[in-house]
Parts: sequence; structure tokens; C-alpha cells
Amino acid sequence: MTAGAPAGSRKLGILFIVVSAFFFALMNLFVKLSGELPTMQKAFFRNLVAAGVALVLLLRRPSQFKTIKGNLYPLIMRSVAGTLGIILNFSAIDNMDIADASILNKLSPFFSIIFSFALLREKPGRFEWLAVAVAFGGAMLVVKPSFSSDVLPAIGGVFGGMSAGLAYTFVRKAGAGGASRNLIVFFFSVFSCIVILPFMVVGFVPMKWYQTLYLLAAGAAAAGGQVFITRAYTYAPAKEISVFDYTIVIFTAAFGAAFLREFPDALSYAGYAVVILGAGINWLYHMVKERSTKAAEAVSGGADKTPARNGSASDGRVKDKDPPGGADGGGDG
Repeated sequence: MTAGAPAGSRKLGILFIVVSAFFFALMNLFVKLSGELPTMQKAFFRNLVAAGVALVLLLRRPSQFKTIKGNLYPLIMRSVAGTLGIILNFSAIDNMDIADASILNKLSPFFSIIFSFALLREKPGRFEWLAVAVAFGGAMLVVKPSFSSDVLPAIGGVFGGMSAGLAYTFVRKAGAGGASRNLIVFFFSVFSCIVILPFMVVGFVPMKWYQTLYLLAAGAAAAGGQVFITRAYTYAPAKEISVFDYTIVIFTAAFGAAFLREFPDALSYAGYAVVILGAGINWLYHMVKERSTKAAEAVSGGADKTPARNGSASDGRVKDKDPPGGADGGGDG
């Protein structure tokens, strides 16, 4: 078990994860501002930039390439699910208010609970199942199920969140196998570019200079979001700060109103609140569970025997191998 972070480190972790959410919200805005371009074209440029950034980080410590050994299966599965997730998320962004698309993509941690149970044999607690049910109830307020074709982008957004949740489950599996975060990002980004390239070539639409600029900016914003979310999880465990990742909904709603004249309806806002409530239930469950475990260890004397490597590092940082979203946290899968 990863020990809790000191108060100062936790505050830094929260700050960095909020900054990360800001950058991922910018990514969504730039994708939308790039205009009437094929989804495959947008996804290709976004991942091309991410691949370049990840390659630079890998080359700084080439030994990370070796961590692919024994992890090829989870890396491939993560990349397949992540590629599908990014396509569905970008399609939702193009056809919905960006705040609606963002909250549906943020169902991924709840789908990850389900997939972790099915694939990793991790048994969720009752409150985790409650959090999943609450979040899906909130999603229905955003989707507004009907027999109209207008609901299809929202359904695609839900499936995008599901694909991202599956991707994050395999991120955890690869991370447990020793794969470095930078390698996971690089493998996924290159894989998705290769898969998407033929579709992009067939349906390629010539871009104006500002569309190219927006797509490059989307890739840069996604890279910035990844840098800050990775940094956030070096200062505090995921279970302590991941709930603050939902500030992306605030940012996307503000960007949508300011730059796109998008104003979600009352049901959507209610849905945002309910999904975030589900995230809050899950966060509170893990915090209470950790404190109860620590109290039991202290009573039994186990706390004195806990190895120092499981606690805080000398600079206040903590080791947490399994942040939600793993190596490509937040954003799109």
C-alpha cells in the first residue's frame, strides 16, 4: 500500500492535477476549433505530437525501452482500446458541447473499476459499486436517451469512456509488469498513428493554416496535460487527488461558453454534478479505507514495521504506480 502524502505534497499534487485538467480542456477546445475535419485526421495529429514528446522523454533514459519485455500483450491491448477511445471521444467533441463530451469521457475510471474486476480479479468494495451506479445515472442525464439519431454522439461518448477505462486497466497491467510510463505513451501514440494513417489518407481534407495550428496546439496541450498529471502523481497517491481531475468539466464549460457559445441545458449540469458525486464517493471510500487500515496497523504495531520505501520520498514525493489514466491520463484514452 502506498502511504499518504504529507499535506504540502498533497497540495502540490492537487495543483498539478488541476493544471493538467486545464490543459486537457484546452485540447478539447482546440479539437473543436479546428473545424470540419475528419475525426481520424484530428486524432492522427494529436497522437503524432504525443509520440514526439514521449520519444524525447524516452531518449533521455533509453533503458526505458527495455521495459517492453514481457509487456507486449497489455501494451497492444491498451493501444487498441485507447485508439478506439480517442476516436470516439473526438467524434463526441465534434458533435456535442465540449463539456458534455468531457464528462462522458470521465466515466473511464468507473469503467476501469468494472474491467479491473473482470480482467484483473480485483474485487471492488460496495461503495465503489455505488459510485459506479451513481456515475452512470449522471451520465444518463447528459445522454438523455431517446429513439432519435441525435443521441448517437452521446452514446459514442459513453463508449469512448468505456474504451478509455479498458485502456487504463491494461495500463495498470503493463505498469505492474514494469513498463515505464513514457514507453506506454510512446507505444500507444505510435500504434494509433499507424492504425489511423490509412483512414486519414483515404479521407484526408486539405487544411487551412489555422486548422493545422489548432491541431498542433491540441497535441501540445495534450502533452502538457500529460506532463502535469504525471508530476501530480509523484507528489500524492491517485486515491487522494484524482477527484480533482474532474475540474476539467469546469474548464470545458467555461471554454465552451466563452469561445464556442455553447450553453449546456439544466439536465446536463445536473448530470455533471451527479457524475462528480460518484467520483467523490469513490474518493471518500478510499480515503476512509486507508485511514482505517493505518489505524489498525498502528494498534497492532504494524505501522512501525512498514518499510520506508512505501512512504514518502525525501523530497515529499510518493510512489504511486497506478494513477487513473496511467501513462496517458485524463483526456481521451
